[in-house]
Amino acid sequence: MIVRRAPGRPTEARVQLAHGVRRAALGRGGIKPLKREGDGGTPTGPLPVRRVFYRADRLLRPRTPFPLKAIGPRDGWCDDPSDRNYNRPVRIPYGRSTESMAREDALYDIVLVLGHNDRPRIRGHGSAIFSHLARPGYTPTEGCIAFSLPDLRAVLAQLRPGGRFLVLP
Repeated sequence: MIVRRAPGRPTEARVQLAHGVRRAALGRGGIKPLKREGDGGTPTGPLPVRRVFYRADRLLRPRTPFPLKAIGPRDGWCDDPSDRNYNRPVRIPYGRSTESMAREDALYDIVLVLGHNDRPRIRGHGSAIFSHLARPGYTPTEGCIAFSLPDLRAVLAQLRPGGRFLVLP
């Protein structure tokens, strides 16, 4: 899947799927070739899909060939560059800066964990880069790629093992 910035809209993308183009929100910092923690940028390059999380209390189990986990109330993601679990899932409360995966809003009802800064992890080079559900109006994310629910389901339906997003500068 190829992710290109929408003309004249640095925080929106057009994502080329096998069957059509879908609209997506990008990070508030636009597309960044050199991603840093907190810059709001969506990183360039290949972003392989590592696994999928979903809210079993809100949605039916998504069909996907990727490892799948239901999000529980204690699931979080560490975004503290000084912590040994930086850019990894953790159980909350954790004691360091984390993001809850069990959000009150619907943004993380389906989450594709994207392979950015994970093999190897470099402190401060960005964490929690996901593909998830978009806010109304496709307002910017903190660096993720966000779709409407029907479009994210279309993405999942087309992805195969080894699938990735290719974010172009």
